[in-house]
Amino acid sequence: MRKLLVVLAIIFTALAIIFSALPLDTIAFLPIGLAMVFCLLLLKKSAVNQRKLPNILLFLCVASSLFVLGKTLLVKDQVVKDTKFEKEKMETKIEAKKELEELEKDLE
Repeated sequence: MRKLLVVLAIIFTALAIIFSALPLDTIAFLPIGLAMVFCLLLLKKSAVNQRKLPNILLFLCVASSLFVLGKTLLVKDQVVKDTKFEKEKMETKIEAKKELEELEKDLE
């Protein structure tokens, strides 16, 4: 049982670290939570002299959760209005209208 918990804790801790590095926002809390659960179960099932690995994995889970939480709260996504594009769009519309008017005049 302990070997299974070790494997699951390592896998989900690795996924937690990977997901926290990617821009997945709060979806990264899913593998972090699972990794914490498996780490705590592993810590409970381990003998006193076998608790080094679960402590390290638990620390990595807490660090990645703090990183994701900090990224979520401190990084603000802002959409900036592109005035240059809007200006070019308006100029294109005006030019297209002028060309249509010229074509109408040529047809008459």
